[in-house]
Amino acid sequence: MIFLIVLVLSCIFFVALGYYVNPYLYVLAALLCPLVLLAIYDYLQEKHSISRNFPVVGRTRFMAEWLRPKLYQYFIESDIDGKPFPRIFRSIIYQRAKLALDTAPFGTQLDVYEEGYEWMNHSIGALDHHDLESDPRCMVGGPDCLQPYNCSLYNVSAMSYGSLSQNAIMALNGGAAIGGFAHNTGEGGISPYHDKYNGDLIYQLGTGYFGSRNEDGTFSDELYKKRSTAPNVKMIELKLSQGAKPGHGGILPAKKVSKEISQIRNVPMGKDVLSPPYHKEFNTPIGLLQFIKKLRDLSGGKPVGFKLCIGNKSEFLAICKAMIETGIKPDFIAIDGGEGGTGAAPLEFSNSVGMPLREGLAFAYDALMGFDLKKDIKLIAAGKIVTGFHIYRALAIGADICYSARAMMMAVGCIQALECNKNTCPVGVATNNPKLMRGLVVEDKKVRVAQFHKETIESFVELQAASGFRDIEKINRSSVQRRFDTKSAKRYDEIYPYLTKGSLLNYSSIPDDWKYHMALATAESFKPKFEEAFEE
Repeated sequence: MIFLIVLVLSCIFFVALGYYVNPYLYVLAALLCPLVLLAIYDYLQEKHSISRNFPVVGRTRFMAEWLRPKLYQYFIESDIDGKPFPRIFRSIIYQRAKLALDTAPFGTQLDVYEEGYEWMNHSIGALDHHDLESDPRCMVGGPDCLQPYNCSLYNVSAMSYGSLSQNAIMALNGGAAIGGFAHNTGEGGISPYHDKYNGDLIYQLGTGYFGSRNEDGTFSDELYKKRSTAPNVKMIELKLSQGAKPGHGGILPAKKVSKEISQIRNVPMGKDVLSPPYHKEFNTPIGLLQFIKKLRDLSGGKPVGFKLCIGNKSEFLAICKAMIETGIKPDFIAIDGGEGGTGAAPLEFSNSVGMPLREGLAFAYDALMGFDLKKDIKLIAAGKIVTGFHIYRALAIGADICYSARAMMMAVGCIQALECNKNTCPVGVATNNPKLMRGLVVEDKKVRVAQFHKETIESFVELQAASGFRDIEKINRSSVQRRFDTKSAKRYDEIYPYLTKGSLLNYSSIPDDWKYHMALATAESFKPKFEEAFEE
């Protein structure tokens, strides 16, 4: 806006100089007129947030995008937490969100002989994807659930209002409403902007219990019941940890804590909002499950689960043992990978803490199978899931459903400016500055979110058809392979061998590499039983 004003005033200035000083100065005014018209157009258009917020100047980004592949920076870009993120995936997101051309010439754009390259096994007996379910879904709800939810395979991962702008939240929720998928609220609570378009919500409760807390930070039964029984709340997720900063509570910088956010979260203004790294309502695996039962009962029987990034394996096994002992089971468990993104985290936590998604997901699935619990519990996978192949790979490892935060943010308009923690996001996604939020036009971006979801699900269904599986339940670890060097590759069932169902229920059938972790685990405490483990 300032640049536009400067241009207009400059144009008027040169017109005045031409009139009073020298007619040749009209030429300068004439040269500025096209820029003024372009700036006015940029300011009023609704498609590009960066140009809307920064008329004319913002167009330099499009020039950079055009030059980037020509400057030999085609494959690797820095993502939101400093880790490699292939540019080709960013291109896929933008193309699908805008319904642009979604094909590429000259075939594979990755080195198929590079360590880490992955591929799925296709079938000569491929199916016509038009004959398959175009919108595959998964029913979430165990034996104790009274209101099961038919969930999309691909949903918006947890991102709180406050971390994201109100316009970004409305765009995500509006997209979810259009596309029929779920929108995780993040631990910041349910704001009016989550309710604006009535998209399906997964209400996340973190250690701060925002939206369901008393003034002293303890959990409020009354406030939780009021929020969780709302018709648009379909599931409740209790956050134990997140992949971007496991073992560290959530962070909302003080400059982002507006009066409205302080009221929604019931926190003071002028201070960083730091969620505790632990829950106050329980401190044992049994206590966790009892709290989950309480949440399910207060919500009227809606699906309740918990989210975590796997750390000590014995702690997850302890929760499984507590399920066997109490008979209480969550309806779902969300596994977040250590590669997950965030807008604010200590570098050491984002880079060096937490098990990556593939290892964590495989371990969680095997543990549930080993205790014969998987039949009642759905697994949700989160951690850089961007494409149809990423969904396929997650399902092959053991997931039933997938989350995405990074890709959904990009569909809304995120350009990875890395200003998330400064309240200066230039495209209005991760800021509550009204001048910057203006650039994000909800009516345009909600459609882009829905389009990205639809196109990504369609790509997954086409992969499913190519693999020859009519039912998604048939997708398994033998369906995907990973290269380890130029001469060798392994199937995922070789990398992560399946555990026999019920094998963890009897000591004699526990695999040797599981015995140590099983000996550490106890339903009565998250702390490992080191003495017993060493005796074993």
